[in-house]
Amino acid sequence: MISKRNMLLHLWIMAISASVFSAAAEGFKGHSGSVPLLMPGLAGNVTSQDEVVTYEAFGAVGDGVHDDLPAICKAHEHANARGLRVKTRPDATYHLGRKALTAIIATDTDWGTSRFTIDDTQVENHRKSLFEVRSLLGREEIKIARLTRDQKQLDVRPRHDCYVQVTNNKIKRYIRRGLNANSGTSQRDCFILRRDGRIEGDIDWDYDTVDRVEAYPMDEKRLVLRGGIFTTIANRMKQEVGYNYWARNIRVSRSNTEVDGLTHYVVGETEVGHPYSGFISVGSCANITLRNCFATAHKTYKTIGAAGKPVSMGSYDYSANSVVNFTMIGCRMENINDRTLWGVIGTNFCKNIVLEDCTLSRMDTHMGVSGKYVIRRCTLGYMGLNAIGRGVLTVEDSTLYGSSLINFRSDYGSTWEGDVVIRNCRWIPNAGHSSRPQMIHTSNDGMHDFGYPCFMPRDITIDGLFVDDSNHPKDYQGLYFFSDPDGGKEIKQAERPFPYQPCRTLRVGRLTTASGKPPRISPSADIDKSVHFIEVK
Repeated sequence: MISKRNMLLHLWIMAISASVFSAAAEGFKGHSGSVPLLMPGLAGNVTSQDEVVTYEAFGAVGDGVHDDLPAICKAHEHANARGLRVKTRPDATYHLGRKALTAIIATDTDWGTSRFTIDDTQVENHRKSLFEVRSLLGREEIKIARLTRDQKQLDVRPRHDCYVQVTNNKIKRYIRRGLNANSGTSQRDCFILRRDGRIEGDIDWDYDTVDRVEAYPMDEKRLVLRGGIFTTIANRMKQEVGYNYWARNIRVSRSNTEVDGLTHYVVGETEVGHPYSGFISVGSCANITLRNCFATAHKTYKTIGAAGKPVSMGSYDYSANSVVNFTMIGCRMENINDRTLWGVIGTNFCKNIVLEDCTLSRMDTHMGVSGKYVIRRCTLGYMGLNAIGRGVLTVEDSTLYGSSLINFRSDYGSTWEGDVVIRNCRWIPNAGHSSRPQMIHTSNDGMHDFGYPCFMPRDITIDGLFVDDSNHPKDYQGLYFFSDPDGGKEIKQAERPFPYQPCRTLRVGRLTTASGKPPRISPSADIDKSVHFIEVK
């Protein structure tokens, strides 16, 4: 272990070799007459912006055995206080140990080809993040008394552009149905509030009162977290009932952040274990990009859910919660059709999601996305494309392997209040296994209160789609555009306390099937009659 004094000497020598050390602070000046660089911790905090902080300077060994997390925490603390970049040793393997410590990252960090080992077989606190990318700006106090849906302007003038969350605790939304049923979550929204009072990010709900306002100034400079090869030795936690989510991850809560080229592997999974909430976990911020990252899907485990019956536990490598403008570009993974592995990503309460050139086992918006939801030049595996929310959902130039082309989640009412555009895509139903394809999957019999009215997409446009339905049962008559929302049950419309609004218009052009069989509207007579079908030649 490097002593504190040797560490300081090491930094001092580095400064001399870079020709930026000038003299001591007491009145001396270098050749340029500028303020001298001082040895950290000896004579002040004045530094050169060209200085790079290393983990080794604070005691990291990088041999894959010694616990390097305490040194890593100190290195980032030093870098944050001086606004310096962090760069790791390319051939190092940093062991992150079992301690409940979080390294706060507030400056550009280049992990390059360095490796990081995370052993989750025995830890002090499994809910503690290992790294958090955080802004150093303090919260801003603003007051918002009321809000209306789709409001574009507020009579509020924050000192900075701010990421804002608002909550009304008296109203519950997303009252989940099924094996993981719950009583819903407090009504909430997130958006960007500009200094001139403009709102970016569609307001989803009306607020007669706002019980809580949180405003976080947005850093103008983009922070980039680059590289790094992380390997998690998976937990073996035993718990028969309920979920016990693990973190031991990288949390991003700073707006204007990009994660570029990070790789994460998962090894050592056994017959028991509990789920992870996301190795890259983004929350309560805006303008986030994940670029060229590699993820690993986790093994699917079982537990006893809220209804007292066995349910699968979702374990994620990516997660995004209450994020405005979330973008993934060139992110990829392997084994996208391996049914023993859980879908790689889950999101909640987001505004504007864009995926481009990604290969993932699924994309999912649990408790809603609003604004734009775009899947472009992507390949999505067996768990497919899942959606809940409102706005415009666009799928273009993509290949999908899900059981349905789009699954509107039944546990949240299969609601999409808006339009869907499918353009130049390829769909292999059920990842090529035998199936009776139903392109748009919905399930809502109008008998459950989800905390909001529920809608099938209002207008659906298909302009270029090939369906590989070559593997099908002998009595197959062709695919359906829509599933039966009632699941075959006979329920009179007058008996439905929470009616489900059907699709209004379906426009179809340039659609071909491998079977050659023409598609049909729906096995539901009600849907078949309500949808206005337009064939575009």
